[in-house]
Amino acid sequence: MTQDPTEADAANELMRLARTIARHNRLYHAQDAPEISDAEYDALVRRNAELEAAFPHLVRPDSPSRAVGHEVAASPLSKVTHAQRMMSLDNAFSDEEVAEFVARIRRFLSLPAEEPLAFTAEDKIDGLSCSLRYEGGRLALAATRGDGSVGENVTANVAYIPDIPQHLPAGAPDLFEVRGEVYMEKQAFAALNAGLMEGARASGGEGFDETAVRQFATPRNAAAGSLRQKDPAITAQRALRFLAHGWGAVGGLPAESQFGVMQAMRGWGFPVSPDLVRLDSMEALLDHYRGIGERRAGLPYDIDGVVYKVDSLALQQRLGFVAKAPRWALAHKFPAERAETVLQAIDIQVGRTGKLTPVGRLVPVLVGGVTVTNVTLHNRDEIARLGVRPGDRVVIQRAGDVIPQVVENLTREEPRDPYLFPDHCPVCGSEAVAAEGEVDVRCTGGLVCRAQAFERLRHFASRAALDIEGLGEKTIAEFLDLGWLAHGPADIFRLHRHRGDLVGREGWQDKSVDNLLANIEGHRQPDAARLLFGLGIRHVGAVTARDLLKHFVTLPALRSAAEAARAGDTDAAAEMLAIDGVGPVVVEALGDFFHEPHNCELWDDLLGEVSPPPFAVETRDSAVAGKIVVFTGKLETMSRDEAKAQAERLGARAAGSVSPKTDLIVAGPGAGSKLKKAAELGIEVIDEAAWATIVAAAG
Repeated sequence: MTQDPTEADAANELMRLARTIARHNRLYHAQDAPEISDAEYDALVRRNAELEAAFPHLVRPDSPSRAVGHEVAASPLSKVTHAQRMMSLDNAFSDEEVAEFVARIRRFLSLPAEEPLAFTAEDKIDGLSCSLRYEGGRLALAATRGDGSVGENVTANVAYIPDIPQHLPAGAPDLFEVRGEVYMEKQAFAALNAGLMEGARASGGEGFDETAVRQFATPRNAAAGSLRQKDPAITAQRALRFLAHGWGAVGGLPAESQFGVMQAMRGWGFPVSPDLVRLDSMEALLDHYRGIGERRAGLPYDIDGVVYKVDSLALQQRLGFVAKAPRWALAHKFPAERAETVLQAIDIQVGRTGKLTPVGRLVPVLVGGVTVTNVTLHNRDEIARLGVRPGDRVVIQRAGDVIPQVVENLTREEPRDPYLFPDHCPVCGSEAVAAEGEVDVRCTGGLVCRAQAFERLRHFASRAALDIEGLGEKTIAEFLDLGWLAHGPADIFRLHRHRGDLVGREGWQDKSVDNLLANIEGHRQPDAARLLFGLGIRHVGAVTARDLLKHFVTLPALRSAAEAARAGDTDAAAEMLAIDGVGPVVVEALGDFFHEPHNCELWDDLLGEVSPPPFAVETRDSAVAGKIVVFTGKLETMSRDEAKAQAERLGARAAGSVSPKTDLIVAGPGAGSKLKKAAELGIEVIDEAAWATIVAAAG
């Protein structure tokens, strides 16, 4: 799609982006084997953010904007739960986006334009995020970021990185987590790859094939692969470096500003960017960005942008975080490149909703150090717009839109037949059509289509949903072929009936079968939000599923509300729409799901096999923990966004409208109809000063 997408277009593209970005997250963070460049990945994320900004009610629960990194893959390294989550950063690609970042901070904090606002700026090194935990001045634990919550224990490995102190000097806090990047300098990277080639040549003999030698694609991949070694002796042979850029859990801070703490960390022996500066204006930030960009090629390590952070730690505390990133920081990325190559073929992939997605297969082209072989073509309309056909020479764009993406067809005018988009599913042969108002073509085969059945089951068992270890893509495909999963996800919990048939099949012995069945049995009381997300209801992603269950607590209560809303119950619809992050599209999708008899049969069948407990809402120890709070009128000491953020930090839920379930109303001057409704319902009303007292008491 080219401009002004419809709501249906946006919803479809957001769904595709969620899957595509999740896949590249897995390749990059868990497997150290990216297929696209950082710039291409950034452009995917940027397009996702643009659509979410234009259609906030379409934000998916599995949105990339909610995720950090990727779950830890199977690894010989043990898993570590971070004491404080390792966050990601929001990105900007233009001066205008940086200006909006600064303006957004001022709006959130209600800061007038004339009031000074200082930032730090430093180059953004392209490495592997690592957290170093010091207890009593001694390095006690080192861990990779992983998915932000759980990483890998690399304590033994970082002992061989000379930049990382094993002890902190006297006077440092008793507990301090240093956050930074493990990286490899360009010269060391070139030497490592040359050594790998030379070693392979020496042992290869006459049949040596240079193209078969597995080398690292980028310095970042080399650093990640070198740090995540089971044998620390291998890490010791690699020239790894470390650069600190922040901190996690701490027992105290040595300064009251970002710049001050970083300077203290430098004094403790940690390398800090030589380009770290404190600046007082947006113009100075942009000048610093341009200056680093001019020197970028000559730096000893790879960087992909500049990071800005609000300098005052008190303001950082007020600003807080969104789902995956701090409000007070931004990564200003450098522009990326384009490349020309040949489109060899167009393949059609069928997803779990039946969508036919065209994927272009390219003559491999090196772009920014990464070899690109595939490109998304989005949908039938995009192919027609570009006029692409196998054999065309195309321009691949790496930034500014969804990437990797074809932006220009250089041989469009050559007299060849146009590409004909299939009107039947390439997997099951069912008719493939586009519903009215939608651009996506979908297979009409439903569960008859093996591709849809496979993708739905794969999604249900995935880490983001039920996370059933051992039930991967290969196993699901095998069980589908055997007919053991013909009725949907409930059949997973009936696989024990086939134990005797499974033992002895290729790859299956008593132990492996028993391990799989034990893993399945361990999910008979799954998290309700994960189960809901795993069903793959359109527009209900992981975050939306949690938002819904925070409100309704149980799945039957959610179903009752959805069915009532679809039947025309305005109160039920209003209750659902009052949930932050839930819009008309989600309400309609849930209603449509439960209106379909087959879905209800699948739902009942599944709940006959599993018993998800009531959803547990995490709350803090505060006077409003677990309560629903509504802010109304003009707030004089903070913005509405800051007030809602405070409520969430205190374990409360900030709602946009008053209902019988509202527990508390915080009213400023000018509050109108909501106060009247509060009086009718007997809801407690307090002013802004009383709210500030509640916040202060919670600490």
